[in-house]
Amino acid sequence: MPYWVYILASKRNGTLYVGLTNDLARRVWEHRSGVGAAFTRKHGVTRLVHARPYDDVSLAMAEEKKLKKWRRSWKLALIERDNPQWRDLYDELNW
Repeated sequence: MPYWVYILASKRNGTLYVGLTNDLARRVWEHRSGVGAAFTRKHGVTRLVHARPYDDVSLAMAEEKKLKKWRRSWKLALIERDNPQWRDLYDELNW
């Protein structure tokens, strides 16, 4: 089972949230349903704009911590590089 490091956004160039989970579909659903983190509920952060799988939880945790420390401009550049249209990847992934 892969571990996922993901970024949610409220809208293009909007509020960002970096997270880690072993069940991406469930976790994004929780954020969308208001069951997830209070931060995402408060700021309407529900659009999955970046997700990367890891087989090793230690690597995933290190990546999540690294991304959380990144400047906002670096996170935006990562999203723009991999998902320039800011598509909601939740709708595109095969669960």
